[in-house]
Formats: sequence, structure tokens, C-alpha cells
Amino acid sequence: MILVGVGAVCSGGLLLLLLYWLPEWGVKSTCTHTTLKDAHTVLLRTTDEFRQWFRAKVHVMLAPGKKPFDSLASQPENQLPNGDGDLEFKCVVSPLSPSQVHYFVHHSTRYYWNDVIQNFELYKLFFGENEIAVRVPSLLKLLVKEVLNPFYIFQLFSIILWSFEDYYYYASAIVFMSIISIATSLYTIKKQYVMLHDMVAAHSVVRVSVCRGNKDIEQAMSTELVPGDVIVIPANGMIMPCDAVLFRGTCIVNESMLTGESVPVTKTSLPSAGEEGARSYNMDEHKKHTLYCGTHVIQTRFYAGELVKAVVVRTGFSTEKGQLVRSILYPKPTDFKLYHDAYLFLLCLVGVAGIGFIYTIVLSIMNKVPAKTIIIESLDIVTITVPPALPAAMTAGIVYAQRRLKRIGIFCISPQRINMCGQLNVVCFDKTGTLTEDGLDLWGIHRAEDGSFCSPESEAAKDSLVNTTFVACMATCHSLTKIEGELSGDPLDLKMFSATGWILEEPTEEETALHNPIMPTVVRPPKHIAPESHQSNPLTQSMELSELSACEIGIVRQFPFSSALQRMSVVVRRLGVKHMDAFLKGAPEVVASLCRQHTIPQTFTETLEDYTRQGFRVIALAHRQLESKLSWHKVQSLSRDVIETNMEFLGLIIMQNKIKPETAGVLCELQRANIRTLMVTGDNMLTAISVARDCGMVRPHEKVIIADAVPPKDFQPASITWHYTENQAQAVKDNEVRTTHYHFAVSGKAFAVILEYFPQLVQKLVLRATVFARMAPDQKTQLVEVLQSMDYTVGMCGDGANDCGALKRAHSGISLSELEASVASPFTSSTSNISCVPNLIREGRAALITSFCVFKFMALYSIIQFISVILLYSVLSNLGDFQFLFIDLIIILTIAFTMSLNPAWKELVWRRPPSSLISGQLLCSVLTQILTCLVFQVLAFLLVRQQSWYETWTPQSDACNVSRSIFSLRVNVTDPQNHKNIRNYENTSLFYISAFQYLAVAIVFSKGKPFRQPSYKNCKAKTVLSAIGAALTALRLLLPPQIVCVPHDWRVTLVIIMIGNAAASFLLEVRLRNTTPCLLAVIELLLKLQTLFSTLHVQVANDRWASSVLSWLFCRRHKAPRALYMQLALELQEGSEWPPQPSAVTYARNLGIICFLGKCSMCH
Repeated sequence: MILVGVGAVCSGGLLLLLLYWLPEWGVKSTCTHTTLKDAHTVLLRTTDEFRQWFRAKVHVMLAPGKKPFDSLASQPENQLPNGDGDLEFKCVVSPLSPSQVHYFVHHSTRYYWNDVIQNFELYKLFFGENEIAVRVPSLLKLLVKEVLNPFYIFQLFSIILWSFEDYYYYASAIVFMSIISIATSLYTIKKQYVMLHDMVAAHSVVRVSVCRGNKDIEQAMSTELVPGDVIVIPANGMIMPCDAVLFRGTCIVNESMLTGESVPVTKTSLPSAGEEGARSYNMDEHKKHTLYCGTHVIQTRFYAGELVKAVVVRTGFSTEKGQLVRSILYPKPTDFKLYHDAYLFLLCLVGVAGIGFIYTIVLSIMNKVPAKTIIIESLDIVTITVPPALPAAMTAGIVYAQRRLKRIGIFCISPQRINMCGQLNVVCFDKTGTLTEDGLDLWGIHRAEDGSFCSPESEAAKDSLVNTTFVACMATCHSLTKIEGELSGDPLDLKMFSATGWILEEPTEEETALHNPIMPTVVRPPKHIAPESHQSNPLTQSMELSELSACEIGIVRQFPFSSALQRMSVVVRRLGVKHMDAFLKGAPEVVASLCRQHTIPQTFTETLEDYTRQGFRVIALAHRQLESKLSWHKVQSLSRDVIETNMEFLGLIIMQNKIKPETAGVLCELQRANIRTLMVTGDNMLTAISVARDCGMVRPHEKVIIADAVPPKDFQPASITWHYTENQAQAVKDNEVRTTHYHFAVSGKAFAVILEYFPQLVQKLVLRATVFARMAPDQKTQLVEVLQSMDYTVGMCGDGANDCGALKRAHSGISLSELEASVASPFTSSTSNISCVPNLIREGRAALITSFCVFKFMALYSIIQFISVILLYSVLSNLGDFQFLFIDLIIILTIAFTMSLNPAWKELVWRRPPSSLISGQLLCSVLTQILTCLVFQVLAFLLVRQQSWYETWTPQSDACNVSRSIFSLRVNVTDPQNHKNIRNYENTSLFYISAFQYLAVAIVFSKGKPFRQPSYKNCKAKTVLSAIGAALTALRLLLPPQIVCVPHDWRVTLVIIMIGNAAASFLLEVRLRNTTPCLLAVIELLLKLQTLFSTLHVQVANDRWASSVLSWLFCRRHKAPRALYMQLALELQEGSEWPPQPSAVTYARNLGIICFLGKCSMCH
């Protein structure tokens, strides 16, 4: 610490700043190494690819008991952790002396020291307040954090240095710009914190009814809740302040805050009997019984006299909402190659500045310049070479792109990702609501009777079908509810129910309170009119159901749809009938597996395939009559496994999901632009393949291979069977399948098996897979991660429902939902179709090219000014304050901001813009322009000194030969001080040359087609360039301070030099762009000649010489592509065993896999 203090004093505080920017160095230099148990400070590093360092302070808290980490099982049996027992919590802990527990906080999460594992861990038995605290930092704290940014520290250093040189104008301008930039940044950050705080704080602290022990229900603040507390859900609903599992009653919940789906969902109580009731609670498995923090409970269903209750399972930042807020508060850094290369390029500029620094010191010492001047001028070289305005100029293009996106209805919350959109080479699309229309239309029904299909029917509301079991299933097997008198629920359920024409009636709160039995939801046909005495009360306490028509059906119990099970079911009772019935609805394959075999038509598979191939969404229905002895209360305790078995197959519902009009055109445009498109859906496999063909994702002549993987079972290893959707014999004969004209289709179940048992095949499969069906939300995220591991730049486009994880994980997530869940996606489109995707990619490419252009321009600006100053230092001169101000403000900043205004090109082209600054073409472009500017500046510098009129300039100098001119009179009268030797012929000549070099470089680097509109269409840029040119011409005529008069002939010479410089810069840049494709063609030709030499066995010596020379010259052409997916594609082109043959089976066991056709084989 003493050494650090001394170093901080000697360095003027720079050492402290360095330790602040580098936590690893800060901890190692101020702390001594010790064991984790005795540590007061811990050094943390992330395990991801960014490997960030964090510093955390260890705190101490007092915990009850000597062993606070012991299991709760060691406590008295009548004592529960939440206090639900005969003893109060204080009676248990009061005899025990408290012990010290060490912990630290990182990203709003506490990690506690555990003596058993000798490490810190996220322990679940220590709870703080149930609060998602988003602290809004004070302006002073934000200001200090912002000002300590390395960029502003460098600006402060530059301002202090310029003040010593009396460059007050330029220093004042930089101070003004910095104040505006800091104020804007503080306003934006503060606003984001306030918005997030308001979003989280709304309804986060409320009064709740809590049941603790055998006491009566008491009111408590939601911040006092801990896991284990039992809370009462009021009948009129509430905003959930925590994650809780429902164990009594039913709730209608709006989960749009988390899922992006505005459709209310039904949450049922946790199963209490059967196999499912015997399992331990799991957050993922029991989502349909879990109420999540931040979601809105709209209304509840309950028993008369009994309350709807739930047990708190997670609080604070551990909740789903807390994890979402934490991901917003602490996002992962943006990983993009452009930014890495930009830092490397800045290091190169720092190296150039170092050379200039040493040159200035040596030259000044040789000329016996005072020490103060040496220090100031040598440090000034650093501020010239590394431009302080670079970050602002780089941001301009992104800001303009963000504004253009907003005008076309695309909103961005992560502007840095706009550049990433320019590099997208694969886009994953959800199907329903994204590629196809959100709503479904009922195409028809296909009933089954006596084990065979009837003829398809287009309407289900016909009078002849009212009393059929099929229509009864359609009218009851759903999760619809009435909210404020309107039916609400899943769109598919709404379509299905409305197709029956039936009416749904729900019991009122008064009806529920008056009667002991459960008040069911009742559905009935529209033409049925119940007896007048029962209009308001369809069920009486004595259950006199026989008085009502048998057409009315009461829904006794509901098992909600489960994406894992792919089905839902209900238990109903037809009024006037003593027994109950179970109805089942779900995926056809799943429903068929739960039905008695003799009830399933023999043509079931063929019929289902026929519908799915046509792109229809097919839902199967089934029915079962339950035993008469089952009572109403007995049904409430049965598990769904008991109900959903031995069903009778009823038939199929065929829903039509139309492709959106824009889909096919957009996909075709993306494919022409060499951007791969994938479909990732939760729908049926064959339906997804059909939609992929209809929208052009899979072309008519291309083959589709279904990878059907099954896990190991009964001593049989995991296997993959490769099914061809076309005729197998034809597929074997077709040579196209051996080339590139094939696609894989994978189901979510098969994807999980392949990830676990066939890791060697994952990337090979994903490389050519186009359709992913029956994918769960977490599997969509896994797919995005696999694509990213193959060096793809991945885009994800979804409707916001079930896509949040993939949208957040992708390089560019595009949500078509404007709901609150869109906060998880970097981009949100107000248009509900995928036309936003090519628009976003076009703007991303334009922004990326703009970033390259601006960076190259700013780099050349630094080098040009560096050359000018170095040349002037050789004659002990420099640019003046006015000249720096004119160059940096009037020329550089205006050009940097206006050259970013070029809008995106009107169409997507086949090739993508470069992603790296460290590439041959870009480096050659920069280096050739640097050499050009150097040559012409040196030429002007040497030529001016060779002129006959040249002399060391003094206030009395009159090179213009205008003895009585206004300029001579003005000069002779003012006689300004020129102690810095700024006014001289070299200075004036280099100032004019360098000023026009900035304009020339800006025009040359303003790249247009094929990624941006041409510069001549940028009216603002043309206006600015014209204004700057006019200003330079005026300067030559008005001769302001720091500019001297030169003869007319020399002015003409300067103009000729400028024109030559501009022509050379333009020709070199154009030639470089046009030469690159030709050069590649020549390299290919030479490599073919080399191969020919080797084949013909020309003289061995000559052959070896030619091979070595060509390999040395063009060795880069032999290097494998950098992208992993390109390397894999080349390997598969050379192989002959991929793709597998039709009906081939690939087995996995231990370390190996083997593929056989028609035989079973395994390898170790």
C-alpha cells in the first residue's frame, strides 16, 4: 500500500486510475494473498469468452446457531423453516449463540462461505428482503464514473496540455463538446435507470395476506416474504410479488411481462395424488402450477369457504423477474471483431505517437529548445496522433442508423448490435405468428367412428353434430375463460370453440359463496334454453341435474396444456348423467399413444401425413367414460396420468395456418444475399417441412432428410434413423443428394438425444439442417449457441412468445411483439411480419461500412496532422491555435458526422461487408493513402523552400510583391508577436495542402454501393464539402492570423499539388478495389499451373522450385477458412459418406459411432 501511495503521488494519480481500470492489478497490488476463508477481498473472473475481472468485498453477518448450514431436518419436527408449527422461530434460535457467516455480493447476488465445501456458494437458506432493488445512482456518482472513463481522462490530459500552449480556443471547444457528451450520456443512463426502477417498483411492494403457523391470516408487507410462507391470492387478483406454487384453487394469469404472450393462461393447483403428486416440486416441470413474480393474476377460482393459496418458493433477484432484471442491469459485453481490431489499430497509432515523441525530444535537444517547450511539444504529438474525437465520430453512424430504423418501425435498445446485423449470415425464424399468420382458421373436422374415419366435414356447428361426443370435446377441452364478459384464452382454443357455436358460462362469486359443491364452468349449445327457474343458477346444492337438458356440460376439472406432454385434458359431467367423462386434446402422435388400439383407424398414419404435408395443423381428440363411483371431490385429487389412459379416439381437427404474404419474398431476398434461413418451431415436423417448402426455404428439387434419434433403451444404444421424405429408391438413384441439394429436419426430442449421445455429429447436422420442429424454448436457445460455436453470426426472429431466451442469446434478436417482454430482444419491430429482417440487415451493413469509413478517415486525419506537425517541428514551427481549431472543428467533425448520413443501399447483395479492420484490402487502402499524403506534403514542404522569393518570414516580409496593398499595411501596422514561429511559408503551405487532403480522403473513403447509397446522393455531405472548400478559398484571400501571403504563382502550384494529390488518392483507391478480384483470379490460375507442373512431372528441380515459390507467394490461398462452418463444409464436400443413405441407422456407444444400412452394429 505504501508503494502504491508513493506511485500514485509520483504519477499524479495515474496509477490509481490504472488500478481502477484493471481490477486484477488493483487487488494484487493492494492486497496480500491468503486463504478464501480469511479473505477480506475476493477477485472474481467470469468463465465465459470475455473473462472479465471483478473485485468484491467480503462482509460478515451473524447467523443463528453454531452450524447455520446444517440441514433443516435436524430441527424439531414440529418446527418448519417458515414458522408453520407450534413453536415460534425465536424459541428455537434463542438458546444458540450466533455464529459469523462470511459473504460477498456480486451482481445483486449473495454468495456465502460454507465450511463443508471450503468455498463460497449461493446458499438458499439465507434470505434478505423480498425486493428487486434497482437503485438509481445519484448524478454525482454517475458523473464520477463517467468522467473516469479512459477517453475522458485522455481528453482532460489534452485540455491541460493545450492550456499550457495557450491553445485556448481549441481547448474550450473540446471542453464544450465533452460537457455536451457527458450531459447527454448522464441523461440517457439516468433515464434508463429510472425507467427500469419504475418498471420494477410498480406493485413490487404491496400488502399480502400470509398464513403462518396455526395463527389467523395476517397482513404483511411483501418485502417480508421468505420461501415457505403461505400467501392468499385475493379473488380480484394481484400482481405477484414473488414466485409461488399454487397448491389450492385455480388462477387466470397474464404472463406477458415474462413470456411476451398476452393470452391469459390458467394455473392449476399442484397435484397432490398419484405419481405426479409424489414427485418433488421442480420449477421447470411444474410451470403450469407456478405463479411468477411480476405476472398479473386476473382472477381466481376457489371452493366455497376455502381460499386460493400458494407457497412462496423464490424471492427477490432469485425470481424469474429478478433474473430478467439482473440480465438487464448486468448485460454481457458485446463481442464483435470490429471493436477488437479498433483497439489494435489505436495501439498502432500510440506506437506512431511514441516514434513522434522520441523524434521531437531528440530534435528539440539538438536545437537547444527550452525544457518546458520540449515537454509540451513532445506530449502534444500524442494528442495529435490519437484523436480525442474518435469515439464520438464512430458513434455517429450508429446513431443515424438507429434513427433510420425508428422511422421504419424498428426500435433498438442496444445500438452497438446494429453493426452486428451487418454481418448476419444465418437467421432463425419461428413459424407460427412469424412466417405464418398468427391466427388459425378451421379448415374442417375428420371424425372417427368404430375404428375408421368418416368423410371430412367443413363445419362443426351443424345441428346433426350437436349431440356428438366429438363436438362435446371441442366445446369443453380448452382453457378459455371470461374476463369482463369477453372470452379470452389461446387463439387455437378460441377458434375451436367458436367453430362449435356453443356458449360458455362461468359461475359468479355469489353463486360460489352460496353452495358447497364445486361450481363448474358450463358450456351449452346456443339454441338450448334452460328452464326459467335455473337461468341464474344452473346447479343447485342438491345437484338436481336431471332437471336441466342433457346438452349442458359442466367442466369439473382441467389439466392445462403442457408443452412437454403436448396435450391437455378435462373432466366433465353432462347434466343429468351420473357418470363423468374425460376429454383429451393434443398432438396426434401423443393422443394416439394414449388411446385403445382398436379405436384408432388403420389409415391414421397415412391420413395424418397427408394433412401435414399440405401444411395443415392437425389436432387429435379422444374421450373416455369414467367410473360412476367417482365423486366430484375425488376427481380433484386424481393425477392426469390416471385420467389420460385407455382413451377412445374421436378424430382430427384440421386447422389452416396461412403463410403471410411477405414471407416468401423476404426469404427469397435473404437467400439471394447468401444468408441462410432456418425454421425453429414447436409445431409438427411434417407441417413444418410443408411450410418450409411453401415459403421457399426448401426448394422443390431439394431433398429433406429427417434425423429421427432415440435414446438408449433396454440395453440398446442411442440411434439415429435417417428417413427421406421422398421415395427412398428414387433418393438413392438421385445424384443430387450427394451434392448440396439436401436439408436435414430435426425434432426437439431428436435434437436433445443428438446433443447428449452424438456430439460428433451435432455440427455436421446443424450445418445442413433447415427445419427444427417440436422445439422447446430452451432448445431454441441451445440451437443458437451451437450455431454461434460454428462461427455463424446468428439472427433470431420471433413473435416474442417462447422465444425470449433465443432472442436474447442471438447476436441480433428481432421481436415482432411490442409487449413488455420485448425488453429481452435488442430489436423490436412494429410490423408483424418478417419484412423488418432485410431492412435491419441493410441498415446494419450500412452502419458497419460507415464505421469502417469513419475509422479510416479519423486514422488518416491523425496521420496527416502528425506528418504536418513533424515537418514543421523540423523548422521549429507548429500549427497555430486557429489552424487546429479550423481543422478539427470545421473540417474533421463536420465531415465525420455528415459522411455517416449515407442511407443503406436499396437491396441486399450476395457478399457481406468485411468484419475486420485487420484485413489485406483495408490495410492496403490505409497505407497507400498515408504514403500518398506523405509524398505530397513533403513535396510541398521542399518546393516552398526552393522558391526564389523564399526567406525566413518576418512581419515585414512581402512575398506577394504588393507594396501598397491592404495586406502589407495591415501586416506592418499590427506587427504581431510570433515567438512560436507559427506564421511562415512552410506553415501556410502545409496547412492548405493538409486541409485539402482531409477533403480528398473523406471523398475517397466514403464508400457507397453496394452497401450504402452513393455519396453524391448525400445532399448534406455535398453541402458541407462545398462549404469547407469555399471557406478554404476565403482563407487564401482574407489571410486571417497565422496565415501569410504567398505569391500568385505559388498558389497555382499549391492548387496543382492538391489536384494531383486528390487524383492519386482516388485512382489508387479505385484501382485497389478493382484489382482485388483480378488478383484472386490470377492466384487461382497460378495455383492451377503449379498443380499442372506437379502432375506432368516436369524436371524435379524446376517442379520443386515452382512449388516452393508459388507456395511462398500465395500461401494464404492454401490456408483453411477461419470460420468453422466453412471448414466443415469443405470437409463434407470431400467426403463420400455424407449424407447417410435412406433408412441408414447410426448407433452410438461409448466413444464411437457407426452407420449401417439395414443392419444393426455397434462399436466401442
